[in-house]
Amino acid sequence: MAARIKKGDNVIVLTGKDKGRSGSVLKILPEDNKALVQGINMVQRHQKQSQTQEGGIISKEAPIQLSNIALADPKDGKPTRVGFKTNDEGKKVRFAKRSGEVIDG
Repeated sequence: MAARIKKGDNVIVLTGKDKGRSGSVLKILPEDNKALVQGINMVQRHQKQSQTQEGGIISKEAPIQLSNIALADPKDGKPTRVGFKTNDEGKKVRFAKRSGEVIDG
């Protein structure tokens, strides 16, 4: 299936403890249907000290279900669904269903 949300996209959280907050997608995990979003779904983890990193309790992002996030509309920043169409050059592009604006390309 085509990727509706990609790395670097600005998304808005629809449900959960971070509802209404937005962030940039850091990583997509397609096999789990999840994504890592910057500053969203933060959890505390105990980390052992290594040569490169200091030990202690660190905060990091946990994966969030793709169904719980929506792409931010490039026009007004509100959540939108994603559609696909071909542009003038015959290339497949994503567009925001809310405003009809092309997201990439």
